Amino acid sequence: MKNNIRVLRKELRLRQEDVAKMVGVTRQTIIAIENGRYNPTLELAIKLAILFDTPVEEIFHLEE
Repeated sequence: MKNNIRVLRKELRLRQEDVAKMVGVTRQTIIAIENGRYNPTLELAIKLAILFDTPVEEIFHLEE
C-alpha cells in the first residue's frame, strides 16, 4: 500500500519522531509506514488522518 505520510509530514514541518509521539508509536513505525514496509492498523491510520486533517483514503491507497 502506498501513502503520502512523508509529504504530509513535511508540509507541517514535523519530524518522524514528532509524528510518532503524537500518534503513540515509535519513530521506527513511522519510518516503516513511509517506506511502505508496514501497513498501519485501522486505529493508527485514523489517528494519522486526524493529525494531518486528511481523509484516510487520501493518505493511503492501493498500489496499481
